Amino acid sequence: MQSAEQVTNAKRLLWAGFMAILAAGVGFAIRGGIFGAWAEAYGFSATQLGAIGGAGFSGFCFGIIIGGVLVDKFGYGKLVALALVGHILSAVVTFLASGPDNAYGYLFWGMFIFAYANGTLEAVANPLVATVFPHNRTHYLNILHASWPLGMVLGAGASWVLGTKLGFGWKGQLAFYLVPTAAYAVMFLGQHFPKSEAASKGASFAEMFKDVGILGSLVACGLILLFLKSTLPNFGVDADTANMVANVIAGALVIAVGVLTRFSFGSIVLFALFVAHALVGAVELGTDGWIESITGNLFTPTQGKILFIWTSLLMFALRFCADFIEKRLGLSPVALLLVSSLLAVLGLRLASGMESFAIAFAALGIYALGKTFFWPTMLAVVGDRFPRSGAVAMSIIGGIGMLSAGLIGNPGLGYAKDRYTVQALQASAPAVYEQSKAASTSQFLVFEPVVPIDGTKLEAAKKAKDARTTEQQQIVAANQVGDRRTLLADSFIPLGMAALYLLLLVYFKSIGGYRALKLEEQS
Repeated sequence: MQSAEQVTNAKRLLWAGFMAILAAGVGFAIRGGIFGAWAEAYGFSATQLGAIGGAGFSGFCFGIIIGGVLVDKFGYGKLVALALVGHILSAVVTFLASGPDNAYGYLFWGMFIFAYANGTLEAVANPLVATVFPHNRTHYLNILHASWPLGMVLGAGASWVLGTKLGFGWKGQLAFYLVPTAAYAVMFLGQHFPKSEAASKGASFAEMFKDVGILGSLVACGLILLFLKSTLPNFGVDADTANMVANVIAGALVIAVGVLTRFSFGSIVLFALFVAHALVGAVELGTDGWIESITGNLFTPTQGKILFIWTSLLMFALRFCADFIEKRLGLSPVALLLVSSLLAVLGLRLASGMESFAIAFAALGIYALGKTFFWPTMLAVVGDRFPRSGAVAMSIIGGIGMLSAGLIGNPGLGYAKDRYTVQALQASAPAVYEQSKAASTSQFLVFEPVVPIDGTKLEAAKKAKDARTTEQQQIVAANQVGDRRTLLADSFIPLGMAALYLLLLVYFKSIGGYRALKLEEQS
C-alpha cells in the first residue's frame, strides 16, 4: 500500500475529497433551511418533511454501499463523474416541484438523487484518504470530514443572504450548492488514484466481505428492508405488496452475502460498530436536519441560524484537533467515542430546557463538542481494525449511518415533534387542536399514529408573531413544548451509544489495548 509520502498527489486528493463533502454539506444545510418554505407552500406535516429529508440520507446509503463495492473495479474517477451527474440531475428533478399534487414526489426523489451522489463521493473519499494516510487515519479522516460542518455553515449563510437579504425563493437558494459541485469536479480532474491496501495485495471480493459476514449484512439489510417498506407505499404500492417485495429483496441480499463469504458469521466487533454507527447517524445527522428549525422556533429564525452556524463552526475547528486529543491526551479512538457520547447526552438534555439564547449557545456547544468526532472516528476504527475489508466495510458503515439517519433519525424526530406538539395542544386547548389538525396521520415504525397540526396553519401561526390570535399563540406554545420534549427523547440515542463504546473499550483492554492492524494480521 502506498503511503502519503509515496503518493505525490496525496494532499491534492485530500482537499478534492474535502471539497466534495463540503458540497454535500452546503446542499444539506440549504435544504434543511427551506423546510418551512416547503411546509408553507405545500402543506406538509413535520413527518412528511422528515420523510423527504430522510430521502437525503437513504439515497446516500445506496450511493456509498454500491460505490464502495464497485470502486476498486471501476476506479475512483468514474465514480466522481457519476456523482457529478447525480448532483446536477438532483437540481433538475427538485426544481420540477410546482404544486401540492406533485411536490412530494419531486422533492423526495430530488433529495434521494442528491444523497446518492453524496454517498458515491464518500465511497471515493473515505477509503482514498485512509489509503494514502495509513499511519494517522483518525487525524486525516477528521480533517476530511471537517468539510461537512464548513459546508453547512456556507450553506446556511448562503440561504440567509439569498433568501432573507436578496429575496430569492427556495429554488434560487438551493441552486447555490452547484458552485462547490463544480469546484470538486475541477479538483479531481486528471488525478491519479491509488488502490486500497486490500485491493493492492490482491484480496478477492469474497475476502473483503468476510468480516461483514451474516451479522453485518443483517444490520445493513434490516435498514434496507425498512426503507423499502416505508417508501414503496408513498408511490402507489399497497402495504402488503411493499412488505413482500421488501422482505424478498432484503432476504436475498443476506443470502447473497452468505454465499459469497461461504456463510461467514462475520466479526462481532464489526457488527457492534455497525449498530453503533446506526445510532450515530440517527443522533448526529437526524438532529442536524431539525436543529435549526427547532431552535428557530424556540427563539427566532435568525437566532436559530446563528446557533446552527455556531455548532457547525465548532465542529469544523475541532475536527482539526483529533490528532492532539488522541496523542497528547492519550485517548484511543474508542475512548474518544465514549467521551463524545456522554457529552452529546449532556448537551441534548441541557438543550431541551434552554430558555435563553446564552444557555442555548452553551448547551448546543456541548452537544457539538460531543458529536464532532463520531462519524470520522468510526470510519478510522473500521480502517484500523479491518484492513482486509478495504473500501467495502467503510462504505457499508457509512451507508448504515446515513440510512439510519434517513429512516430513524430524521422522520423519527419529525414524528416526535408532531406527537409531543399534539399532546401539548390537546392538554392546553383541545378545541384549538380539533380546528387545526391535519387531514392525514403521522406514523413512525411501531409507534401509535397521531393526527398532527396542519403544516400550513402551524407555519402561519409562527409567522404571525405579534399579530397572533389567541389560538395561534396556543399552537406555537404547544409546538415549542413538542420541540423541547423531542430534544429530551433524542438524548437517549447517544446514551445507548455510550453503552456500546464502553463494552468495546473493555474488549480492547482485555486483548492488550487498541491498535491498528496490518492486513497479514487478520485471520
